[in-house]
Formats: sequence, structure tokens, C-alpha cells
Amino acid sequence: MRWLVALVLVVPLTGCAALASDDDGRVQVTAGFYPLAWVAERVGGPYVRVTGLTDPGVEPHDIEPTFARTVALARADLVVVEHGLQPAIDEAVEQNAEGRVLDTTTVSPLDGDDPHFWLDPERLAVVGDAVAADLAELDPPHAAAYAENAAALHADLDAVDREFTGGLADCERHVIVSSHDAFGYWAKYGIEVAPVAGLTPDAEPTPAGIARLQQLIRDEGITTVFSERLASKALTDTLARDLGLRTAVLDPVEGLTSEDGSENYLSLMRENLTALQEANGCTLP
Repeated sequence: MRWLVALVLVVPLTGCAALASDDDGRVQVTAGFYPLAWVAERVGGPYVRVTGLTDPGVEPHDIEPTFARTVALARADLVVVEHGLQPAIDEAVEQNAEGRVLDTTTVSPLDGDDPHFWLDPERLAVVGDAVAADLAELDPPHAAAYAENAAALHADLDAVDREFTGGLADCERHVIVSSHDAFGYWAKYGIEVAPVAGLTPDAEPTPAGIARLQQLIRDEGITTVFSERLASKALTDTLARDLGLRTAVLDPVEGLTSEDGSENYLSLMRENLTALQEANGCTLP
């Protein structure tokens, strides 16, 4: 990382303190990972250019920024990150960011150690409001458009929140087994998470922990073990096979698997809802 910092320092950064618009006048926004980039794109619309620091298909926790993206970060008018989720990104922001920095934890505080706040659509909507406010200060002529876009984003996220509330209200089970502890914010919908690993996908479970999990599965009548789209399925597949359970996928919506436009935050959240309803025997509203 130190060599990246040294190289960035020799790149001309003239204008970083002012608005560093691109050739067609758009505001430059850099975002740490997918949900934050998606919010910036929705709120900014045609008036912003958003650069994500995490590639599609890559788990964001341990990402190291490339030289090109470190330069993009340094030149950005607005940087949107979640402090603590991506340590290398935090370091790059501290050492290189010249523009405004929005740390989402300051506007949508975390519950305990769980960093996956964006899985609560209402909390993500708050970040959208904060992005709109920052863009309005950076680009006053388009302030009304940013406010309008944030309101539309709010409406979409509120709709998903209502779908989760209604769709999980009447279920045979409320405990889910997932590969890691990424879904704690769904407690608001009555979901209790029993993770195979800890807060990160690469955490190793203990034999005692696996034994307790197997007993919980038997006690609760759990039928499905959930893996995640961007994480290894080895542990969850082994657990399911040993107990004769089904496997399914939950997406923590940390990143997309591709950039072909076939998926976004809203579609992935609705796929998650369907998977939860099928696994937990929910009566559809």
C-alpha cells in the first residue's frame, strides 16, 4: 500500500480541492463497494460519474485498491465509504482523499459489530439522503434533481422494506443458518441468524460451534442451509450433506456477480425474500 501512496503523490492533482468534474461536467464520486455505488448512481443520475473500488464478483472485505482506483479516489469530489468494513480502503482514503468524504457510519450508525447495515433498506435510504445533501453542496445547480432522485430511491427502498415485513410475518420458522453472520439487520423482520462462521466469510468455525449448530437445526426443524453468492460453499455444503438438508443462496448484496445489468440491489433483495419464504415455510400475503 505504501508504494501506491508514493505513486499517487506524483500524479497531478490540480483541482482536487475544487470540483473535479470530468470532461462532460459530471461530479466525480468514488464508492467503496456496490451498495454505496448503487446509491450514488441512483441519487446522482446523469450528473455524476461513479467509480467503484470493488470489482463485480469480488468479496469486498479484504479488497486492496489498485493504483488506478487510488488515483480515482484522490481525484474524487465525493468519496462514499463505510469505515471499518474495508481496512485497505480506509487507509487509502485517509492518505489520499482530497475531496469530501462521507462515512456511512456517521449517518446510519451500526448495531453492534454487524457492518451489513445496507440489508435494512430504511438504513440505506438514510445514506441516500446524505449523498444527496453532499452532492447538492458540491453542485448547487442540480440540487433539486439530487433531492428528487433521493426521494425516488426512498420510495423504492420503502417498498422493499414493506415486502419483507409482510412477506415474513407468517412463517413456520424464523431461524436461518447461513455461511457467515451477514444478516443480523433482518432481525427487524423476525429473522434470527445462526452463522456457520463469524462476521467474515473466511472465519473458521470450531468443532464445538458446529455441534451446537447441528443441534439447533434439529431443534428448530430447519430444512435449508444458506450459502452466499460471493463466498465459498464448502462449509455450508458439508453441513447440509451431513444432515440431509437442502441448500440455497442468500445474497448479502455486497457486490454484483457481473456488470451486464441483469441484477441490482432491489432485485437481489427480492430474490433473498423469496429464498427466505421458501426455506421458512412462510404464508404469502
